[in-house]
Amino acid sequence: MLSELVSCANEVMEIEKFTDYCPNGLQVQGRDQINKLVVGVTASQELIDNAIEKEACAILVHHGYFWRGEPGPIVGIKKNRIKALLSADVSLITYHLPLDGHPIYGNNVQLANLFNLTIKSWFGPSKEAIGVIGEFSEPVSSSALSVQIREKLLREPIHLSATKDKAIHRLAICSGGAQSFFECAIENNVDAFLTGEVSEQTFHISQETGVDFYAAGHHATERYGVQALGRFLADKYSIEYEFIDCDNPI
Repeated sequence: MLSELVSCANEVMEIEKFTDYCPNGLQVQGRDQINKLVVGVTASQELIDNAIEKEACAILVHHGYFWRGEPGPIVGIKKNRIKALLSADVSLITYHLPLDGHPIYGNNVQLANLFNLTIKSWFGPSKEAIGVIGEFSEPVSSSALSVQIREKLLREPIHLSATKDKAIHRLAICSGGAQSFFECAIENNVDAFLTGEVSEQTFHISQETGVDFYAAGHHATERYGVQALGRFLADKYSIEYEFIDCDNPI
């Protein structure tokens, strides 16, 4: 069953279309039979320990292991995490960029749905355009959007604006650490950009272009895609599903 579930997820996520920073799909192999799937954002020790305690057979995450440029030896934190998975015979399944950019289960589409946006186009600085541009049915003020972000993502966003209470109609979204996508979003005639993180130069770009910028947390903006994919797989294979939110303020 494990190989069937992973093959299905790989196909749905179209992993061959992406040049990613880590391997997508099965990263650590556990037992073949899957009765319970635990889903989380990052394969931290906290998530692994919680999943094992809840008798998970497999863990599905957005942030897994074996990142490009990462030291190869399995020592320290990496050793502890992988040892826990292997000792409990629990699989780790990871989808990174494919989960950001998926047109149904992706982080960015899920965020657009959360804010009731109509998706108009995709954008990105490379051929892998994973960000979305959506429109509100009626413009919202920039301060009202800040309140919506706080209420829906459970984070007080960093809001950069050159104009007090500007009307937002077109919003670009790219979850996680996509602050470098800001100028690309601006080229698509948006009123504001929502992502997870912010950099020093972002303030100046916002001030000089008049485009609002919201940073609502890397973790907080990437909770939703993995849940959507997890529910799809759980329904398809009639297995138990649970999302564990190991909160991260970043």
